[in-house]
Amino acid sequence: MRIILVTGANGGLGQAIAREFLAESADNFVWLGIHSRRDRAAALAREFPERAECIDLNVTEAVGWRNAVEKIIATHQRIDVLVNNAGKHQDALLATMPHAAWTEVLASNLDGTFYGCQAVLPSMISQRHGRIVNIASLSALLAPAGQANYAAAKAGIVALTQSLAKEVARLNITANVVCPGFVDTEALANMGAEERQAAERRVPMRRFGRPEEVAAAVRFLACAESSYITGSVLKVDGGIL
Repeated sequence: MRIILVTGANGGLGQAIAREFLAESADNFVWLGIHSRRDRAAALAREFPERAECIDLNVTEAVGWRNAVEKIIATHQRIDVLVNNAGKHQDALLATMPHAAWTEVLASNLDGTFYGCQAVLPSMISQRHGRIVNIASLSALLAPAGQANYAAAKAGIVALTQSLAKEVARLNITANVVCPGFVDTEALANMGAEERQAAERRVPMRRFGRPEEVAAAVRFLACAESSYITGSVLKVDGGIL
């Protein structure tokens, strides 16, 4: 049995990642980390009552991480995979960006990833095995105007992951980053038709990605066959870069 924790499991991408692991093996157990808007995660847990369970987790609080991981370890005596997917964005030009927009985006994306990695490492180190997959964004590599906070947070996730990968490589623990480009989730739901068409023209494949395509990349980086891949940054962007 592999024990997997996916944060942000209430969103389209988190749902797709959780389903990908549930489809991978009947032996996988997926914990769905959520803090608000629980309906979709709860429905998924009901769909797989023996192999998925919701767990309350505010990723911006270290104590919340400790409590969640302690519950998982108490239940299964191990944790094999962490997918740090939770995050948010509040776009604004830097000159007029509210202070709260900066601190909240850094907290939900970068701080949350740090707390999550730190929370699971004692167990993974004891096991001498683990897989950490952190979800960043193409904005980390190609920072757009109006996303100074989000781009900085996601770029920080890339650097954090690469540093961590070096620290734990000898312990059979891998840490990698997935950088999605434009993906059809609720995050893009407010795009107007013209804005969407303009964005699609930037993508060499001339379409947005599907959450399932990102989820497949996450699953690969967490599987046994990827054991020699660590500190890598995998773009899932239709060829923008």
